[in-house]
Amino acid sequence: MPPELARLWRIAPDSKLGRPAKLDVGRVVDAAVGLADREGIAAVTLPRIAESLGVTKMSLYRHVGSKDELLDLMRDAAQGPVPDALAGTGPWRERLRLWATEQMRVFERHPWLVQVPLSGPPNGPNGIDWFDAGLRSLRLTGLDWGAKVGALMVVSGHVTSAAQLAQSLAEGRKGTGLDQAAAEREYGRAMARLVDPERFPDAAALFGSGLLEDTGEDTGGEDFRFGLELLLDGVAAAVAAAG
Repeated sequence: MPPELARLWRIAPDSKLGRPAKLDVGRVVDAAVGLADREGIAAVTLPRIAESLGVTKMSLYRHVGSKDELLDLMRDAAQGPVPDALAGTGPWRERLRLWATEQMRVFERHPWLVQVPLSGPPNGPNGIDWFDAGLRSLRLTGLDWGAKVGALMVVSGHVTSAAQLAQSLAEGRKGTGLDQAAAEREYGRAMARLVDPERFPDAAALFGSGLLEDTGEDTGGEDFRFGLELLLDGVAAAVAAAG
């Protein structure tokens, strides 16, 4: 078994005589996740992790092969096991909606996760746990395995994209004192003044409609849920076609 997979699944190497190791993979990863939660992913460097653990940077390489491997370990650890609410089976749409919503909550707890590039399909215990829960949500449909995997990829991609957009918008509003709803109102009013209806007729009609005047306090959440329901409609069409 590749050593990086053994570390991801916490499979201990063959025991040897001598003093127990001061460190293990779990401690290193927990320290890295805690640092990312407090200061963001850019703060996660091997020297900072070593300092927080009171060890040397070189000692970390016995437990983490590289920075890229550390990111994989951090992602799987931060995902955590699926919540109890996703246990069992039931109506596929309800279960898949909950699966997506719970993923969004993971991103809200660990915002840095959206900045960690994917290195491939899930291959850690927690990633497989979420994958299994997604497949289970579609168990009672007539979809084949390829369609189930495709549906999960599309829905999961929507969750990640929505989380990235929310973070980008929040970063862009820093220093303005505006929440998302207020920022959208200012944007709509400015565009209503600037957009020429002869040149951009449909955009001008939108900005003149007053839509952005009252998007509600949870405008980002509403956008996420709207997009999710559109995707679930598409899955429903595939389920119906599968008979």
